Amino acid sequence: MVSSIPAAVIAAAARWPDRPAIEEGGAVSSFAALETARLTAARAFIAAGIVKGDRVAIWAPNMAEWIVAAVGLQSAGAVLVPLNTRFKGREAGQILRASRAKLLLTVRGFLGFDYPAMLAGEDLPDLKAMVILKGEAGADRDWPAFLAQGAAVSEQAAADRLATVGPGDPCDMLFTSGTTGLPKGVVSNHGQTVRTIATWSDVVGLTEQDRFLVVNPFFHSFGYKAGWLACLLKGAACLPEAVFDTTRLLDRIETERVSVLPGAPTVYQSILGDGTYATRDLSSLRLAVTGAASVPVDLIRRMFTDLKFDVVLTAYGLTEAPVVTMCETTDDAETIANRCGKPIPGVEVICADAEGREVPRGAEGEVLVRGYNVMAGYFENETATREAIDDAGWLHTGDIGVMDERGYLKITDRKKDMFIVGGFNCYPAEIENIILSRRDIAQAAVIGVPDERMGEVAKAIVVPARGAVLEKDEFLAWCRANMANYKAPRQVEICEALPLTASGKVQKFMLR
Repeated sequence: MVSSIPAAVIAAAARWPDRPAIEEGGAVSSFAALETARLTAARAFIAAGIVKGDRVAIWAPNMAEWIVAAVGLQSAGAVLVPLNTRFKGREAGQILRASRAKLLLTVRGFLGFDYPAMLAGEDLPDLKAMVILKGEAGADRDWPAFLAQGAAVSEQAAADRLATVGPGDPCDMLFTSGTTGLPKGVVSNHGQTVRTIATWSDVVGLTEQDRFLVVNPFFHSFGYKAGWLACLLKGAACLPEAVFDTTRLLDRIETERVSVLPGAPTVYQSILGDGTYATRDLSSLRLAVTGAASVPVDLIRRMFTDLKFDVVLTAYGLTEAPVVTMCETTDDAETIANRCGKPIPGVEVICADAEGREVPRGAEGEVLVRGYNVMAGYFENETATREAIDDAGWLHTGDIGVMDERGYLKITDRKKDMFIVGGFNCYPAEIENIILSRRDIAQAAVIGVPDERMGEVAKAIVVPARGAVLEKDEFLAWCRANMANYKAPRQVEICEALPLTASGKVQKFMLR
């Protein structure tokens, strides 16, 4: 097992020097070329005054420069701080201040955004400089000029710096709001990250023959860790995709012979809802990995039958523990849809009551996790860390789940998403699962809304499949006929699209 993320680049270059590491816009970088780029970037960060433990932020879409910058700054001992590409200046400024980032690597022109301009007026006392990875540099330094300054630092000096970076050192800080709404920096170390993602890669069966289309954003652990890092560890080709667009996704699958396509359920629902997939050559698709509180069984079946995947897996993780449970390649569609798998090797998972005691199998409880996959803690927030990780080392996830007799976990829902109808607990994911069994609905989200008599009732927001026409009265009657009365939505709103995060998850707070 390699000791750090940069060490994984070095190992990949030694094992697969001529295999494609990154393919983007027709350009191909081999693992040997990636190692050369890593070393060049490491020298540049050292020349820029970055010392071990400094935080360096990246605010950019999925692209080759993102990966090179990440492994370069980590080689210099710095801690990667990814910023969400959906952020506005105020949100980005908050993360830059909280992390005390010394450098920001960003872009101009992505989807018409000028990220540096968004930060105008933000108080960023620790930020020393911005580097423009792509787009007009203006008064800032561009990426080639930044790399050029590394000539003042010897390769040996860069190697010596990397030698000080070990498995217990922090590699990244991903911010999460959790239930408080206040962003907390989740600190992960190199050893934790490499071991966790190596395990994920082994379970899914990723190999050096795979061509991995990474549509999940690099600022999210699904695109970064279970994305390009997994490719590094297994020698697969990483194909970054900057923007989720169904037509472009199908084009790339067909022309670039994509074999691996992980994503949120909405990725596959969007492809199936588009309708044109049936005219495409999708024969190269081999492996899909998805996850959510609950995934419709019909979606899993159609991923096998319509999209022709050989292997479909669901998994469960969170920023504080990127991979917790995973299904196995031999599991049936019902298990894949209704369970998120067993604990990964070497990790403990229980469902517990309010006092932290394990509940019997089949009973609901909060999901607790203990093992090498758990974060080091929240950055400079001991109080929040102690609240999340108890004295026995259990991470309290805030997710409600049930462990079955086989040891498979089912996530019922987030604590905060549950609503109560006339005294009965309602979990949106369960209701959404039932709604999505209808072929005329492409996407669905359920929220609780106030009701004078019941306290709260369910409201469904649905997106019709292409060409489908939904009638509200018919839909509500169907719901009453297909689920318990207290679960059945009393209201429905039909819309063209749901508000999604860049990683494809529905933004429930916006719907509320």
